[in-house]
Amino acid sequence: MSTGIGNAALAYARVWHLVDARGQVLGRLGSQIAQTLMGKHKPIYDPSSDCGDYVVVVNARHIAVSGRKREQKMYRHHSGFPGGLKEIAFDKLQEKTPEKIIEKAVSGMLPKNRLRKVRLARLMIYPDGEHPYAENIIKRYDTKIPLVTQSID
Repeated sequence: MSTGIGNAALAYARVWHLVDARGQVLGRLGSQIAQTLMGKHKPIYDPSSDCGDYVVVVNARHIAVSGRKREQKMYRHHSGFPGGLKEIAFDKLQEKTPEKIIEKAVSGMLPKNRLRKVRLARLMIYPDGEHPYAENIIKRYDTKIPLVTQSID
């Protein structure tokens, strides 16, 4: 017989994180966001349970990539019809819908299971600095080191 110790509702409480993507490298930022969405930073982490937090990303339009990815990276999707392969370059997608870039990067870093869509629903991405969740934010990521969080008083 197993017994639970402590308040389970308090352990599974979801915290809101604010991430400023201005000048951040896409891959490193995406992996940190994926870990936060999964809940790997919590001591109660279990791969089969959904214990992650909410993440609000601002300034997605100003994300950085290394090397020549800005000109060379292509995003592909298929319509399902013969000859229906669609391609769009990174710089064109950044002008059109910059939030799709971070969403696709984080989606590729999450486990491919039934919890993936639920975890991605807790990711809110905004191309500029304004967002409607200012009163919910508990922690914000430092702009230089994404892993370190600071409490907002």
